[in-house]
Amino acid sequence: MKTNTPVHRCQYLVLGSGLAGLYFALEVADRGTVTVLTKHRRESSNTRWAQGGISAVFADDDSLSKHLDDTLVVGAGLCDRDMVEHAVARGPGLVRRLADRYGVRFDRTSDAKDAPFELGREGGHTRRRVVHYRDMTGAEVERALIEAAQAHPNITMLEHHMVIDLLSWTKVDGTRGCFGAYVLDIERDQVEAHIAPLTVLATGGAGRVYRYTSNPPVATGDGVAMAYRIGASVSNLEFMQFHPTCLHHPGANTFLISEALRGEGGILRKKGGAELMKDRHPMGSLAPRDIVAREIDAELKRSGERCVWLDMTHLDGEFIVRRFPGIHARLTSLSIDMRREPIPVVPAAHYMCGGVVVDRYGRTEIPGLMAIGEVAMSGLHGACRLASNSLLEAVVLASGAAEVCDDFGRGPPDTVSPWNEGNAVDSDEAVMVSANWEEVRGLMWNFVGIVRSSKRLERARRRIELIREEILEYYWRFRITRDVLELRNISLVGHLIIECARRRRESRGLHYTLDHEATREHFAKNTVMDKYSGPRSR
Repeated sequence: MKTNTPVHRCQYLVLGSGLAGLYFALEVADRGTVTVLTKHRRESSNTRWAQGGISAVFADDDSLSKHLDDTLVVGAGLCDRDMVEHAVARGPGLVRRLADRYGVRFDRTSDAKDAPFELGREGGHTRRRVVHYRDMTGAEVERALIEAAQAHPNITMLEHHMVIDLLSWTKVDGTRGCFGAYVLDIERDQVEAHIAPLTVLATGGAGRVYRYTSNPPVATGDGVAMAYRIGASVSNLEFMQFHPTCLHHPGANTFLISEALRGEGGILRKKGGAELMKDRHPMGSLAPRDIVAREIDAELKRSGERCVWLDMTHLDGEFIVRRFPGIHARLTSLSIDMRREPIPVVPAAHYMCGGVVVDRYGRTEIPGLMAIGEVAMSGLHGACRLASNSLLEAVVLASGAAEVCDDFGRGPPDTVSPWNEGNAVDSDEAVMVSANWEEVRGLMWNFVGIVRSSKRLERARRRIELIREEILEYYWRFRITRDVLELRNISLVGHLIIECARRRRESRGLHYTLDHEATREHFAKNTVMDKYSGPRSR
């Protein structure tokens, strides 16, 4: 049955309200109307939970070439060098723009307005270059950009609006384009069409594909799934970064313990007090995330313990509280005083290094569709992301997209087909959704996690295909809800992660497999997949 489908038009349709989406919206708003859609509240993005900061070169003992080298080393041979050079060169100017134009209150070395930025250090960095606001950088960036967006007359932000699918056109020769999206207004239970010459994916990551994650509930891989469904290429999804230090506590099992604590001297320890990373890597507890996460995983399997410990007790207590007020407050609420006792930590899924394939300006292969931020695969991160390069990539791609977007879209059609729900009825089997949700996340954690094997990946592949069949049957039979849409997306993204991992028959960066522990030059290329051509490398 076709339903009455309200149609809304704008010049720029932005899907997501994190740093990438809001920065792009603000940069183009003087040129046309912008609609920003978010499936929850406007502040509910991965950006908000970024504790560390934005990496950029400001220190006298630092340089663009050092930032470049650190990124390339951590990226394990898969970074696009041109993209890395582009990003690190633009970083300092964009950080200043966030502070000066949009009012982000980065910490400075004194109270003077023009005082130098206070710089932190995180894993993989050989210099201090992380610009931050205490240990709540993402929340501060989000605050400033939301305030600026709310004040702009050309920007409309719609909360509780979730994209069902992108709208696309196809020519006789097979070329495709995007002109907006079908969207579920969750509160009104109404499907709408939002059409625009340009649609920008800024939907964030996919950490919720895994049982244990630092990500908020909104991180269900929606952008990757919807882009793949209309034929966009996705790449390197086997490289899911597991953050080494999430709090191990029944009352806060997704709370991130920032890498900046180790940057200020925190030490990872085994239960008995021995240093976990001693003699394991020259940078010790500040080694790249893939290495630290694997060492923790191996230690937990060796010892049978459920966590390791991050020790800050040897540092000045007043400094700890001043530098990490948010983390201190949260731990104190759970009766943990990190000034006097070590913090129990475990790895958890954290950041998607792969994504929708884009160039350095966020352009996909699909005219009218751009992707910026964590949803995109620009080549900056390679096989493992250097800490705090995520917010850097978000603002670099967003600023670049704003520069070129008016030459990339095309006029949308005058009409759009009404949403057709067929013979769908209200569901009386919601338990299927929750059961499949937990099964997807469980199998991804158990079989496609920090350490993999061909046998585990094959088992995950077989099971997820059965689950996807059940989900698609449910999707077509019952009326859509946010839970159903998210389940549909995480099952597809899980499938894509598994397929990318099965094709990388080596260990590199974040992808570590027991069957192919060596890194092989033959695989020093991206794993690329699209709906029509299947898997390929380039």
